[in-house]
Amino acid sequence: MDIRQIPVRVIGPGSQPGEHDGEALSYIDMPGDMWTYTPPAIPEPAAVNGLDGARQAMEWLQHSLNSYCETAVPRLADLSALDVEDRTLVNQILGEGEVAISYSGAVTARTQEAVLAGVWRTVYLDADEKIVFDLLEVADAPHVVKMVDVTQRQINTGLDDVSAGVMNALPILVELQSHCEEYAGTTSPHVINLTLLPLSDEDLVFLDQQLGRGPVDTLSRAYGKCQVSSTLIPNVWWVRFYNSMGTLILNTLEVTNVPAVVCAAPEDLQDSATRLEGLLTPYWPEVA
Repeated sequence: MDIRQIPVRVIGPGSQPGEHDGEALSYIDMPGDMWTYTPPAIPEPAAVNGLDGARQAMEWLQHSLNSYCETAVPRLADLSALDVEDRTLVNQILGEGEVAISYSGAVTARTQEAVLAGVWRTVYLDADEKIVFDLLEVADAPHVVKMVDVTQRQINTGLDDVSAGVMNALPILVELQSHCEEYAGTTSPHVINLTLLPLSDEDLVFLDQQLGRGPVDTLSRAYGKCQVSSTLIPNVWWVRFYNSMGTLILNTLEVTNVPAVVCAAPEDLQDSATRLEGLLTPYWPEVA
């Protein structure tokens, strides 16, 4: 057979018949990246000679991680006095983990978890966004998420004049009020899964208005992301989980001191102590 007689089959865009309804063929988006632990990039050991401020900060951090337990009081160190070179090295060693927190209330603060779980870096900012305090903290959750907001209020369940589109928000407020009172006496957390409830857009807007926006906003990035926001109601948090394609998959209200998704587990802090020791050994063996 002559090669010119072999039928040619074209593939690719435009080669297949269209859909009967005229719609183009679409595909599900592929998942995005997943956050995983990556050792921070830090300089050669010879380059850190003389950086005593960074060495002392890491010595404090190693000791705090080694001695931390689940019931321990959070430990803080003030790094505000570090010079530029020492601060740069500390930044390189700590890196950036998956949790970032902003506090916008009576004060303004920004917290970034290190690549070491349970190690937090909090900076307080003035009105010009300049750093006035630089704190290093070892704790399950940073102190900014536990700060009392002076604008907090109580849930109002005695509302009569509500929109006709508000169907199920009022019972949710009653449930929240009940569990807030219970939590004050027992500290037993409670979760309301809004994803499973028949809520209208008006319901969600109404809940947002009644609960208010608190000063704490948290973003946790792992496989997808989780947004945690405080409300103006004491111990009530709004927690939203998104998949790696940005689709909301779980929407909850939590009655608790700090949502568990923000907190580092005790075993995470133990693992951080081991990882930090491995990072510091080439530089300051006496510290590790």
